[in-house]
Amino acid sequence: MIRVAQADDGVAAQTLRDGIHQLQQELDVTAGFPPEVEAAAAAAARSPRLPNLDRTDLPFITIDPPTSMDLDQAMHLARHGDGYTVHYAIADVAAFVSPGGPIDVEAHKRGESLYGADSLIPLHPKVISEDAASLLPGEVRPALLWTIELDADGEGISAHVERARVRSTAKLDYAGVQQQLDDGTASEMLQLLREIGQLRQHIEAKRGGVNLTLPDQEIEVTGDQWRLAFRSQLPVEEWNAQISLLTGFGAASLMVYARVGVLRTLPPPDPHDVQRLHRTATALGIDWPAEMLYGDFIRTLDPTNSKHAAMTVACTRLLRGSGYATFDGELPELSEHAALASEYAHVTAPLRRLVDRYAGEICVALCADQPVPDWVHHALPNLPDEMRSSGRRAATYERGVTDLVEAGVLAPHVGKTFEGVIVEVDEKAGTRGSVTLREPAVEAGVSGEEPLPLGTDVTVTLVTADVATRKVAFRLA
Repeated sequence: MIRVAQADDGVAAQTLRDGIHQLQQELDVTAGFPPEVEAAAAAAARSPRLPNLDRTDLPFITIDPPTSMDLDQAMHLARHGDGYTVHYAIADVAAFVSPGGPIDVEAHKRGESLYGADSLIPLHPKVISEDAASLLPGEVRPALLWTIELDADGEGISAHVERARVRSTAKLDYAGVQQQLDDGTASEMLQLLREIGQLRQHIEAKRGGVNLTLPDQEIEVTGDQWRLAFRSQLPVEEWNAQISLLTGFGAASLMVYARVGVLRTLPPPDPHDVQRLHRTATALGIDWPAEMLYGDFIRTLDPTNSKHAAMTVACTRLLRGSGYATFDGELPELSEHAALASEYAHVTAPLRRLVDRYAGEICVALCADQPVPDWVHHALPNLPDEMRSSGRRAATYERGVTDLVEAGVLAPHVGKTFEGVIVEVDEKAGTRGSVTLREPAVEAGVSGEEPLPLGTDVTVTLVTADVATRKVAFRLA
C-alpha cells in the first residue's frame, strides 16, 4: 500500500526501480498490455453496456487511500425503521469485458492486480480500471448494486443485487473520514458507517470470527523518496471492511442456497497448532484461559506490546491455507472460511481480482431468477487454480518490492546496531527467526549463537543489506 509521507529520510526511488524491473522479469509480469487488449479496452470504455435501472438518485461515496484510482466500491447507508439499508455499488466489469475477448483472456492470465511502491501491474488496462469502470465522483457508471437490509442489531435480513447506473458524489480517504468522525463534523452517512461497523464487529466476535491486528508494513512515497513505516489500521478502515464482508456473506448465502458459485475458503485450524499456540502463550507469559476461544484470545492482544506482537505473529499460522472452492450442483467439502466463521465470497473488488466478476455474475442471475450464464459455468472449474497461482505471484511481488526497499534503506548502515523485538523463532532451529525493528520499519531474518528470546526487546547488528539480491539479515548483538 502507498501513502504520502512527510519525513525526509528514505532512499531515492530511482536507485530501486531497476530492482523492481528485475523482479517483474523474474515473475514474467508487466504493467503494459498487448496492443489488441489496449485497443479492445479503449473501444469498451467508449461504449459500455449501461443498464436500464437508474439509481443516480442515491448519493454514493467512496472511501479509499487518497492515491487510489481503481475504485471498486461505493456505498450509501440509511436508517430503515429500526434497522438499516446498505446500498453497496460494485464496479460492473462485465459491462466492459466480453467473455473470451482479448481483455478477458489477458485478465485470466493475470488473475489480480499487483501492488508495490509506485509500481502497479493492473488486472485490466487503466482506461477501464482507473477511468471508465472506476466509481469516480461525478461520473455515471454501470454497477452491480447490492441492497442489504439489516435489523436494529446489524444482523442481515435480506440481500439482493441487480445492475444499475450509479454516481458517486465524493471520493473520501480514510484519514479524512476518521478526522471528521473524531471531531464531530462527520455527515449522517459516515456516522452510520461507524454505527453499523461497530454492530457488525460485535456480531463477528459473537460468531467466533478472528481479526488479527498486526500493523501494516508500508512503503511511503514522497516525490522520489521511498521509505518504510508501520501503520495500524484506523477504526474507519475496519468499519468499512465490515460493509465489504457483509456483502460477501450475502453473496455466499445466495450461491450456497442455489448450489452454484465460488466461495473463499479457509480450513479450520489443526488442534495441534492450537495447542502449540497455547504453549507459545505460556512461554511468553501471556494468560490464555483454557476455556477462552482462539478468536476471543486474539482480541485481548495489544500489538504495541512486544510479547503480544510476537504472539500475534504466531497466531497467523492458523490462518494459512486459504483458497477458492467452486461448485455446481453439490457444495464443496470445505465451504466455510474459518477466520470468518461463516461461508463467504469475494464479490467487492472486480477491478482488481478476477474471481469477483464471476461471483457477481452468478448472484445477479440468481436474484433475477435467470440461468447463470454459460460463460460463467465454463470458467468455474479453472478459477481456483487460476486464483491460487495469481495469489502466490501477488504475495511474491509485494514481498519482493518490500525486501528491495528494506535493503535500499539499510544498505548504508551495514555493521550498525538497531533496537527491535524477536517476533518469530524457527521451531527446528531456535537460533534463527525474525526481528521487527523499531526504526526503520523493517521485518527481517535474524540469527544468534544461542536460542532467540521470543517476544523480547533486543539489540541486533545489521550484517547484510544487498539491493541486488533483496536480502537483509541481522545478528543478535
